[in-house]
Amino acid sequence: MADSFWLEEQTEPLRSPRSDGHVDVAVIGGGVTGCSCALTLAENGLRVRLHEARSIASGASGRNGGFALRGGAMPYHTARAKLGTEQAAWLWRLTERTLERMEGLAGDALRRAGSLQLAADEKERDELRAEYEALHGDGFEADWIDEPAGRLTGRYQAAIFHPRDGALQPARWVRRLAAHAAKASVDVREHLGVTSLEDLDAEVTVVASDGYPSGLLSEIDELVQPIRGQVVVTEPLGEQLYERPHYARRGFDYWQQLPDGRLVVGGRRDTNLEAESTAEEATTPEIQAELEAFVEELVGRMPAITHRWAGIFGDSPDSLPLVGQVPGRENAWVSRGYSGHGNVLGLACGDLVAKAILGHREPELELFDPARLL
Repeated sequence: MADSFWLEEQTEPLRSPRSDGHVDVAVIGGGVTGCSCALTLAENGLRVRLHEARSIASGASGRNGGFALRGGAMPYHTARAKLGTEQAAWLWRLTERTLERMEGLAGDALRRAGSLQLAADEKERDELRAEYEALHGDGFEADWIDEPAGRLTGRYQAAIFHPRDGALQPARWVRRLAAHAAKASVDVREHLGVTSLEDLDAEVTVVASDGYPSGLLSEIDELVQPIRGQVVVTEPLGEQLYERPHYARRGFDYWQQLPDGRLVVGGRRDTNLEAESTAEEATTPEIQAELEAFVEELVGRMPAITHRWAGIFGDSPDSLPLVGQVPGRENAWVSRGYSGHGNVLGLACGDLVAKAILGHREPELELFDPARLL
């Protein structure tokens, strides 16, 4: 019951080449970021070794709610106010391009069904309207829904439909990404943890562990707060109630229904924010009870819960990830702290780091430079 539903899916063993001895780059972390970074580096001719302490996708990449959303943790109108219009648009366009790239790599692990961002009360309705107006004003595709229909009627005050978002089987997606990396000659070493960067026989190192404290870059560990997200999955419901991923209450509630009829429901960590600010990968009775009550609200009855699990994501102090070269460490790079938006940003940022190592620094990387917080 404590295992991720996503990770139960059977897959062919990963076969990768062996690169003993010195490599150009060692990547630590076998989630979406590490696999993305390793793939871009290897496709450009570098010798790359990827280290994962457990198995591919066993961390946050295989333990989330399966959402593939554009943007970041800040609402778009907030990002415009804090970053400036040009920089906010950079970020949103980066994630839109990344979703297109993901679709080409993920195959049937991604469904581009769109997403519904819902307002649970009048205050949130006003916030969503401000975000919609900002998106629409800057030319981003979005539809305003004044009165959500169907099972949402009367429960939610308004919604934004984001038509190009998607639903993921995240473990299948990241395992597929790892297979692409292995095919490009990345040496993927599962069940091989790293305790010191100095022990790695590599010219450059990249730490890509999102919210899981690695102990390898203490200055980054101090900045990125690990946050626990808990999820439940129901038995197949026998009817399709929800066509696409939904999220509400500023991301504290989220759910999607799978093609086989199961409902995947997560969130409610605001029940006890202090307790959920942890790197302990365990479910708790308090949050699980809240999720069960929410499931009953969504379905109208209490279906059987077949899976429960927790995953850890990294929250950054300013809601932007820390991506780039680590100040004071010439050959150490990092990509962490996506604040709950790692499925898409992880793919994007792993690629940005790889390109910078290769000598091509994209302008979006300036937004994420760890030096801004160190």
